[in-house]
Amino acid sequence: MTDRVNWLTLPRLLTAIVFISIFAMAVRVPADTDTWWHLRSGQYILETRTIPTTDPFSHTRGGQPWIDHGWLAQVFWYALFALGGWTGLSLGLATLVTVTFGLVWQITPGNQYVRAFSTILGAITSAVIWVARPQMVSFLLAGLVLLLLERYKRAGRRWIYALPLVTLLWANVHGGYAVAFMLIAAYVVGETFNRLTGHNDDPPPGFGRDRVLSWRGIGALIAVAVVGFAVVALNPNGWQMWTYPFRTVGIGALRDYIQEWRSPNFHLTMTWPFVAMLMLTLAAMGRTPRRADWTDLALVGMWAVWSLFAGRNIGLYGLLTVPALARYADAAWGHYLPAGGSSFSNRRPTLAWLNWTLLGLILLAALVKVGVASAPSAVAKVEEETLPYGAVRFIQAEGPPGPMFNSYNWGGYLIFKLWPDYPVYIDGRTDLYDDAFIRRYLNIMVAGDGWEQALDDDGVNLVLVESESPLAKFLRRDPAWTEAYRDEMATVFIRKAD
Repeated sequence: MTDRVNWLTLPRLLTAIVFISIFAMAVRVPADTDTWWHLRSGQYILETRTIPTTDPFSHTRGGQPWIDHGWLAQVFWYALFALGGWTGLSLGLATLVTVTFGLVWQITPGNQYVRAFSTILGAITSAVIWVARPQMVSFLLAGLVLLLLERYKRAGRRWIYALPLVTLLWANVHGGYAVAFMLIAAYVVGETFNRLTGHNDDPPPGFGRDRVLSWRGIGALIAVAVVGFAVVALNPNGWQMWTYPFRTVGIGALRDYIQEWRSPNFHLTMTWPFVAMLMLTLAAMGRTPRRADWTDLALVGMWAVWSLFAGRNIGLYGLLTVPALARYADAAWGHYLPAGGSSFSNRRPTLAWLNWTLLGLILLAALVKVGVASAPSAVAKVEEETLPYGAVRFIQAEGPPGPMFNSYNWGGYLIFKLWPDYPVYIDGRTDLYDDAFIRRYLNIMVAGDGWEQALDDDGVNLVLVESESPLAKFLRRDPAWTEAYRDEMATVFIRKAD
């Protein structure tokens, strides 16, 4: 009995706290509007037993070629939803996030305090992208690729040759498969510079040499990348997946108008953990005698730049740079603190019972948070407060004639709620609508030049937009339209019969 009590040492308690905290943080109400259309797409695939290659959900792009790059992840998310509702979706998301950080934990060096701090900070930083969308399966695979690359570099493990299988899976899960090749590129560049500069040929006293890949090892990474890139074409869309990431990034309207694709706004508090993590990593690298490994510099530099380019990449920065932060923070810890300051010996029964008490309290708090966040009533409340719930119920009840023009922000929700009776005008599938169409939509939303003609050309008879939008204000004064429903969030307009 005493041995069982003493099993919960401080290092194990800290590990438990880290992962209980991450799981509790990741249980959240599915509030992202794109979640809704991904669920509908997963349902469509399972019910029709086909993977769509043309658009079934909009009337503006209906029947046109569509690359449903996240089809396999959509099936996964919808299966969770079908089995457990919104609670199943929330718990599935939390499990996925926790497993991802569990992979990164295995390659995070340092004493337990440093590892715990670095991992929790990385989780808080990456939490900005935790939503039930295919990108979260991509998040998991990014952690797996980092694990394989780190084990190959630091310990010579040969699991790196499984990377083509990972990219094959990834290309059928999400268009973010390009992250795998970016990570490989960071290791190739970093290890090349390590070789050229003789990294750690003469390390400072007390610091061992970083393992540096041989030229042959670097060549193996390049070969793995080539094979991995080739198998990307093994998906329902074939070779088009090779160019998909470039097509998406090339849509200028994304960077101009869509928040997650814009450079981060540092006035928003949700970006501050990223700033703190980046500054702490640079400070740790600068204040330790340990020479920075070029591969660590490549990883930190690459994801810092991409995060500054588009806010959606902050999530990957928070995940992929945890080991680098811990490595140099631990070196600084050992350099500045007295020897033995990080000892974790803990076998005294009194402290062991205290550890169990703390663990029980933390579990209780986490269960309360999980219960509140995953309750169906919480989902219903968020839906009513953040989405056009009342307007949708009105359309469902009254059945006004379409086609419909709708706000981009609500497109995914409307696909879930109103399709197939009302195909949408636009939704979050920006790669489908392309830059020119998105700008045309934006011109209509601000009642720019020719907006009336654009609605006429598209045959629109029903409009669902934000109540305070410029378009809504103009439609209220237009004798050709009737305001049929209005609340604080959304307004429904119906075109008058001729």
